[in-house]
Amino acid sequence: MTESKTRARYRRGEGSRLRQDIVRAAADLLDRGGEGAVTLKEVARRVGIASPSIYAHFPDREAIVAAVVAGTFGELRAELETALERAGPDPVVRLRALCGAYLTFSQDWPQRYRILFGGLWQARSTDLAPGVEEASGIGQDVFVLLSGVLRECQQAGRSTGTDPFADAVGLWAALHGLAQLRLAAPSFPWPDGVLERMVDRLAGLTPAG
Repeated sequence: MTESKTRARYRRGEGSRLRQDIVRAAADLLDRGGEGAVTLKEVARRVGIASPSIYAHFPDREAIVAAVVAGTFGELRAELETALERAGPDPVVRLRALCGAYLTFSQDWPQRYRILFGGLWQARSTDLAPGVEEASGIGQDVFVLLSGVLRECQQAGRSTGTDPFADAVGLWAALHGLAQLRLAAPSFPWPDGVLERMVDRLAGLTPAG
């Protein structure tokens, strides 16, 4: 049965809190039932408001999904930053830790990951809700982290690559492909170390010393 609640009315000027509640409700529905479960009616029911009240904060369902995408990219960035902090100073260890955290995130949040690159949220960048950045810029900071660590590897002489941007594009595409395949074929006999081999080869990593 779909959960619902009666929401205490926020005071004037607290509309941003209601927007956050709407986005959280949509993300929870997404996690439980996939993108098809995210409807204005169900979001409103879960938040405890009438469906028309949503329009004061979001123009349509797609704008809510866009806000979920933006938030998910923010959560992914935080996970990657944490992985880098824990990895220490060695650039190769940092790169492998970042890529491992990326794949783990996709497995931990499969429904959210599936919508990150789905295209639906890119359709109307001018209609995004207040506080949601331009669609074309969503997720760029995640790519910047990846290209930055690749640059560290090259500057330390631990990679044969010479173009961190192009190498990062190729590695991100491969990471995304592996993440999608793992979600689509969980019973496939994935070999141990496939991520490490992929990262080592695409980043052109070389042994220390």
